[in-house]
Amino acid sequence: MADVQPLNAVHYDLSSVPSLADVVAPPYDVIDAAMRAELLGRSPFNVVEIDLPEGPEGVDGYEYAAQTMESWLTQGVLGADREPTLWALTQDYTAPDGRRMTRSGFLCRVKLAEYGEGIRPHERTQPGPKEDRLRLTRATRHNLSPIFSLSDGDAWPLIEPATGGEPWSEVTDADGTTHRIWRIEDPAVHEAVTAELADAELLIADGHHRYETAMTYAREVGGEGPHQYVLMALVSLSDPGLTVFGTHRLLKDLDEAQREAVRAVATELFELEEVSEEELVPGPDEPPASFGYMDAHHGKAWRLRLLAEPGEPSPLDEVLGDRSEAYRRLDAAALEELFLKRALGLSADDIAAKRNLGYTPSAEDAIAKLDAGECDAAFFLRPTPVELVREVAAAGETMPPKSTYFFPKLLTGIAFNPL
Repeated sequence: MADVQPLNAVHYDLSSVPSLADVVAPPYDVIDAAMRAELLGRSPFNVVEIDLPEGPEGVDGYEYAAQTMESWLTQGVLGADREPTLWALTQDYTAPDGRRMTRSGFLCRVKLAEYGEGIRPHERTQPGPKEDRLRLTRATRHNLSPIFSLSDGDAWPLIEPATGGEPWSEVTDADGTTHRIWRIEDPAVHEAVTAELADAELLIADGHHRYETAMTYAREVGGEGPHQYVLMALVSLSDPGLTVFGTHRLLKDLDEAQREAVRAVATELFELEEVSEEELVPGPDEPPASFGYMDAHHGKAWRLRLLAEPGEPSPLDEVLGDRSEAYRRLDAAALEELFLKRALGLSADDIAAKRNLGYTPSAEDAIAKLDAGECDAAFFLRPTPVELVREVAAAGETMPPKSTYFFPKLLTGIAFNPL
């Protein structure tokens, strides 16, 4: 069961900043040093100053974030709501096929629960990001960025009538996505949303590290209170604007033995067909364990399809025989087992640390990196269907890292959840 509630948010006072567009930012884990500097160039009050803090020399970055947030509250840059609010959110964006689509959801706070008790993960986590986010949470005592979760219940029909008027704010980001936000203060809507989703199951789409960090923080504090809740953006699994992109794998810094091993697995276990660069990303009708492949040396585009005779064991059965049927249909799982682990000899820790490995959601970016010699080879993956993500999670399993790329990303800086 999901306990979905409005929150007494801390948020920017729009009369104290040039615009919301100047102070919000993409998720912290996609921001590099150049982007951070560009965001702060828009406004010294940009949220990266607290969500991705860099203190002056000799000052702990996490403590600097806490001091900065306190200063902004004192100055009136940030304000705190006296009454609970739900934050309706629409995101108009361009899908890979060029269509304009709209994803609808809302910001709220959700009661923390162990995995399997109304909330499920779908990807594995790594210790480094969790330690970073835990230290930031301890210092600021706020959730600064929302976890993105999918719900098998649909509360949007209860929220949509409140979005008829002018939004509280509107932001168009660098990807061309237009984010519109409405504040919903009506207790009747709050109660209806809470009741509608009381029996729902939530699937974390993006933000696993932050969810597990919130669980750790809640255990540290102990007892009941606001720290037992976490900031979430909820979107229905049935939302027509829900889109998943594929995430392509870049192999880099390979020695000759590793390059030969990749080629050996490809020729031994796969049917190879030469295709055009435009056909590198497999279509939805291709069988499981189908990939596009290209290396920097030959520069040819290939389609790889796993060889499997009817009634005969698949090459994956040996390594994934103890996994659910849904997990065995994951392209990312087949690639991880047959190429990353078998051919390259990478361990799960190596994969988590991105040794010999990079990721990009853009096929054009992957091809450009091959042409520039920035990687040795690339595997091109199609999007993982949302229903398959749900089936894997329902089986109690977690997918390989970067198995999904939910688009568009949520903005950080719309609202903060005090703990």
